[in-house]
Amino acid sequence: MGNSDVENPLLEGVVDTSHQSARKNALKKRKYRRSKSVPAEDISHTQQHYAEYLQHPDSVFADKFDFKKVLMFLTAYLVVGAFSFFLVRNQIKGNKTNAILDAIYFCVVTMTTVGYGDLVPDSVMSKLLACVFVFVAMALVGFLLSKAADYIVEKQEILLFKAIHMREKYSHVEILREVETKRAKYKFLTALVLLVLLMIVGIVFLYQKEGLDFFDALYCVCATITTLGYGDKSFTTSGGRIFAAFWILMSTICLAQFFYSLAELYTERRRKPLLNWVLTRKLTSSDLEAADLDDDKVVSAAEFIVFKLKELGKISEEDIAMVMEGFKSCDVDHSGTLTKADLVNSESSST
Repeated sequence: MGNSDVENPLLEGVVDTSHQSARKNALKKRKYRRSKSVPAEDISHTQQHYAEYLQHPDSVFADKFDFKKVLMFLTAYLVVGAFSFFLVRNQIKGNKTNAILDAIYFCVVTMTTVGYGDLVPDSVMSKLLACVFVFVAMALVGFLLSKAADYIVEKQEILLFKAIHMREKYSHVEILREVETKRAKYKFLTALVLLVLLMIVGIVFLYQKEGLDFFDALYCVCATITTLGYGDKSFTTSGGRIFAAFWILMSTICLAQFFYSLAELYTERRRKPLLNWVLTRKLTSSDLEAADLDDDKVVSAAEFIVFKLKELGKISEEDIAMVMEGFKSCDVDHSGTLTKADLVNSESSST
């Protein structure tokens, strides 16, 4: 990498010292700067692609997660489980209401490992079914429902941001960029808000429909969402078990998501001292040698950025090697730079 990197419009905001005040205003307004070398339509396309990326940051792995497939797996599990437990309903003892509702309720309680004890298997067949379905459920919850919970929480982050900053006006791209920058914080706050709302709904329902007093309702809610499930307080009515089939599933998953987000936020805050140290420490001659990727005795802005990203653990040597391979494949004339002619020749050679 040579001095030509300094003229790269992608690094303009980093190295251009002749427009300090303009850059500060741009940062305050959080607007894109237009490069003289990039047409206006390319800038608008860049903004559009950036917004799409922030909305779907894991779009590269989109084929690994499909929300509809998660719902299909969950529905299939509940249908098969409820049908199986319905067939052995006479081999399950406890406080019963409606046979179908009890089967669905028992399936959900087994799936979430709550295990109140108000309905328990009472034969070899029913116990065997319970063992099979609880292991299947743990795999389903761990692999699929956690993804679904993460998906739902991320969808609510923008709404939470708008609620916090309701009196301020931000463009769509600005909102997405702010949420992406503080993703761990907004994910934690969103999970917390959803968890509190689900707990309130559960307490109100148990108080009004199940006849529990406030403290017993709170106790039952806490014992349920933590999957403690002592069983002294549970859902005993038909309406309660219909409600429980949905509420237990959502609340237990939301609690797991909350603790995951809390750990993520804690880790993110632990990294801030490292970030400050990396960005403020004085460079040494050995640092310059390590940052000089092309051994030309000069460290360009791009090389400096790559070096700092490596220190922060954002990228690795393997990442750099892979990117450089992609660069070399596009650099058809081996000039060390990319031009439109390189891209045209690269496309023609690939076809």
